Amino acid sequence: MRNFRSLNIWKEGIELVKRIYKLAELLPPEEKFGLKSQICRAAVSVPSNIAEGCARNSEIEFKRFLEIAIGSSFELETQLIIISELEFVSIDNINSIFELLNHEQKMINNLISKIRTNSKMLKANSNL
Repeated sequence: MRNFRSLNIWKEGIELVKRIYKLAELLPPEEKFGLKSQICRAAVSVPSNIAEGCARNSEIEFKRFLEIAIGSSFELETQLIIISELEFVSIDNINSIFELLNHEQKMINNLISKIRTNSKMLKANSNL
């Protein structure tokens, strides 16, 4: 079992959640059950799936939860684009979140790639 609290991708995921909740407060009241709810759920899903994956016994299961986390991050990115396009908040309020989100996506992708590479290496060695 891995310690998710020590992972930078989890820590940045928590920072992302905090920023999304602050952004959600800027959305119009009529979006309470629409985009506001959606962005909060998608943001919370990122570090939550990283943490849940850390509790799994195999690298393949861990990778699967990382894939779910990155899926949630792309869902969140899409929702932020919609918020920006609808001009619910100024682009200045979203740009720093986009930067953090893109960095998070890169880190998760890198970890997925590393796990995939290690799995292939282990398979190749076991066939010898």
